[in-house]
Amino acid sequence: MDEESRIAAVDDVPAGGSFLFTLRDGFDTEEAILVALADGIVAFENYCPHWRDIRLDKGSGATMREGEIVCEKHGATFESDSGFCTFGPCEGATLSEVDIAVEDGDVYLTDDRYEFDGQGPSGDHDLSSRGRIGFSGN
Repeated sequence: MDEESRIAAVDDVPAGGSFLFTLRDGFDTEEAILVALADGIVAFENYCPHWRDIRLDKGSGATMREGEIVCEKHGATFESDSGFCTFGPCEGATLSEVDIAVEDGDVYLTDDRYEFDGQGPSGDHDLSSRGRIGFSGN
């Protein structure tokens, strides 16, 4: 594994929470989360399948309840190992998984769709909380 695809140390992924990072797809960025499991780590794109502009981790860790990821907007719950929605408006849908590998205590991006951009949020988020048209006043 190369250093450019290193996301984080395994120890940086909190138990009962998530670790937010940013991916690049050409000129676009996407956010993703790492979730610690009893037997490893899994990564998902950081959005609710009900509405793609609703983030599961807004920067302080995804809400977890009884081992499931919770969408705070809709109350939907997702199995943390598979991303399968067990309750809510997107019941039956699945979070989009991002391919990763763990080697020597570090987590690496192995998904050919993306390049690792950095830890933390992308800066392009919460589109539903504001207008998408800018007004300069001029």
